[in-house]
Amino acid sequence: MRFKKTEVCQTCSKMKNVCQTCLLDLEYGLPIQVRDAGLSIKDDVPKSDVNKEYYTQNMEREIQNSDGTRPVGLLGKAPSSSDMLLKLARTTPYYKRNRPHICSFWVKGECKRGEECPYRHEKPTDPDDPLADQNIKDRYYGINDPVADKLLKRASTMPRLDPPEEKTITTLYIGGLGDTITDSELRNHFYQFGEIRTITLVQRQQCAFIQFATRQAAELAAEKSFNKLIINGRRLTVKWGRSQAAKGKESKDGYSEMGTRLEPVPGLPAALPPPPALEDETPANYFNLDPSSSPAVLNLGLPPPPGLPNPPPPPGFGPPMFHPMGPPPPPPVGLRPPGHIHYPSQDPQRMGAHAATRHGD
Repeated sequence: MRFKKTEVCQTCSKMKNVCQTCLLDLEYGLPIQVRDAGLSIKDDVPKSDVNKEYYTQNMEREIQNSDGTRPVGLLGKAPSSSDMLLKLARTTPYYKRNRPHICSFWVKGECKRGEECPYRHEKPTDPDDPLADQNIKDRYYGINDPVADKLLKRASTMPRLDPPEEKTITTLYIGGLGDTITDSELRNHFYQFGEIRTITLVQRQQCAFIQFATRQAAELAAEKSFNKLIINGRRLTVKWGRSQAAKGKESKDGYSEMGTRLEPVPGLPAALPPPPALEDETPANYFNLDPSSSPAVLNLGLPPPPGLPNPPPPPGFGPPMFHPMGPPPPPPVGLRPPGHIHYPSQDPQRMGAHAATRHGD
């Protein structure tokens, strides 16, 4: 058993295309404020008695001349649909709108009807809740409706696909293709938005790149396909492509060329620390000499300052005497290539030095 109350007359409900009881739109099941915001219309109904009567007479005449299948006024001239309204529209019946009002006598503890009372014996909602303060007149005129404000906030947080600022990008990324979707099926869906230049199908990544001839066609395809593209029962992901400069920048920041984020692999070493500054570097001591020795001993590879005679070599480091037919001596330390490191064990002069000393003894 339902207890409903008629709030507005038929003419008022036809002018706004709403239900006479709940004042929600008949097509989307949404408040008038949300519907007008989605269709970008502003229907200002007069509020004074004289203007309201004149406006109502004109609308009644327009209703009589119409076939009754489409709304009248500014609503009849509005676009047929809106993506925001289609996302917010209720697809299942909302039976709570048909419930009776709360019994005010029961709230005060004075209801004597008991179970025969046609009103609800329930506690009212929190008075601080904005949804508890609803005015049926504000809902009809589409102003200060708390239910509409709640739905509009939900619509503002919905994911959307904004076109990139660079106007030269006309490529869309289609992900989640699987192994069954072919390029011909993609072409059959996207050709309706404009001329397609190329379709690149990457089977390994299960994605495709669709490049349109114009930016307008790419924007239309992204708007009509975002979160709504289903081919062969698979819901596909639609994103904008990126320029080559953006791809190179994002690949360095942990993204692959396809736009997917690369997760760090556990167990791998972290990034190496930067090399020390030149002033902090210690001199190379390949011969394990005493650091307290003279700088001439430590810095063997440094040439003397210009204008000064070459200092005598330290004891034990004189120029070696080689046989004329023997191998040539190794180049000095300062003249060796920078990538090659000379170790003491590689010095031909030292090879067999200890053995020759023992043999001479």
